[in-house]
Amino acid sequence: MNRPDVSVVIVSYNTSELTRRCLRELIASRTPDVAFDITVVDNASSDDSAGAIARDFPEVRLIRLAENVGWGRGINRGAAASTGRHLLFLNPDTVPVGHPVTELARFARLHPRHRIYTGRTLHADGTDDLYCAWGLPSLRGYVGFATGLSTVFPGSAWFNPEGLPGYDRSSVREVPAVSGCCMLVERGLFDELGGFDPQYFLYSDDIDLCTRAAALGARPVVVSDAAVVHVGGASSSSEGQRVKILRGKATYVRNHWSSPRARLALSLLKAGVGLRAAGKAVLGRDRARGVDWAAVWRERAVWSAGWPPVDEPRPPRSALVPTP
Repeated sequence: MNRPDVSVVIVSYNTSELTRRCLRELIASRTPDVAFDITVVDNASSDDSAGAIARDFPEVRLIRLAENVGWGRGINRGAAASTGRHLLFLNPDTVPVGHPVTELARFARLHPRHRIYTGRTLHADGTDDLYCAWGLPSLRGYVGFATGLSTVFPGSAWFNPEGLPGYDRSSVREVPAVSGCCMLVERGLFDELGGFDPQYFLYSDDIDLCTRAAALGARPVVVSDAAVVHVGGASSSSEGQRVKILRGKATYVRNHWSSPRARLALSLLKAGVGLRAAGKAVLGRDRARGVDWAAVWRERAVWSAGWPPVDEPRPPRSALVPTP
């Protein structure tokens, strides 16, 4: 059997309908010049996701896990079972627009120096959701969060540098990091990095991978001709999702920054959550997209500790490069 140009890896957890919709559209998007196979890793779903996928898509490689190991570890399992020259990681709550696998593979062939690629992530109405690319975590960004200025002025590059405000996602551009919901990675680079750091259960694992990849010369880029519609947050409640996001951020700064710098970052994160929780108590309403910040504040001991260590080999510490 010929080696595929791309191996698509999807991690599914209780998203049976969304995953099957993604697979239908993905298979329909094939073009003759780019061969790709598909692996779905089911993270011990309780909604018969694995059974439904096996019945509806016998051509898809299905890996059934006995427990939910998180996103990055699930991706690592799928990547190890596939052989494509490039790996494309897709969230199950994405829907291909046009031919994203082909567009990403074509761009990678012409511009191999980047080694990491993403497409645009869109709302259902076709507008950019602004989540395909990110700036790296920085103390300036955490000061913006702690003071609330990143919420008041989300379009400010000074107060919200991680959001890359002002960047038109419809143009090709190198970026510090790309989202794991649609990420094409050169196979050799992924293997050299040791895959995703298994300590991250969810969130910031894509930022961590891009940080380590940049140390090896990778130049992540947004390929504007490739696009997916992204539902987002399909398997998480707002408070639970926010706690997981913060756990990922805490893990990142602990792994990449000096201890004093990481402690300062965590203090700023706590200050930002506390400010938002206090604002809800004073105003009597939540001004931040429905998140119950008081509930997030009560969980601060959990998320500030980051994700716990796992009994699985992690990338070497030499690959974890401090952020300037």
